[in-house]
Amino acid sequence: MRRLLLAALVLSCGVSVQAEEKKPEEKKKPDPEMVFKNKDKDGDKSLTEEEFVGKQKDTEKVEKAKKTFAAKDKNGDKKLSFEEFKAQPEKKKKD
Repeated sequence: MRRLLLAALVLSCGVSVQAEEKKPEEKKKPDPEMVFKNKDKDGDKSLTEEEFVGKQKDTEKVEKAKKTFAAKDKNGDKKLSFEEFKAQPEKKKKD
């Protein structure tokens, strides 16, 4: 009887340890450098608005991407350098 209880205890501990190990992984953010390189279709180390928007078809998402592009294009040259691309958007101040 003791052996049976001991075996049950050992098995239950093993199952709980395995359950702990199988937790879903946190979503990893994509590497900005790889995303930039994938979007840079002509390899000129800058992104045009067309490259930035990509193959997006949803009108709302296209407009949002265009606004984001304009906000990131700090020097107004209609291209995003990698530095402009990876820069975090400025947070809006609440009044």
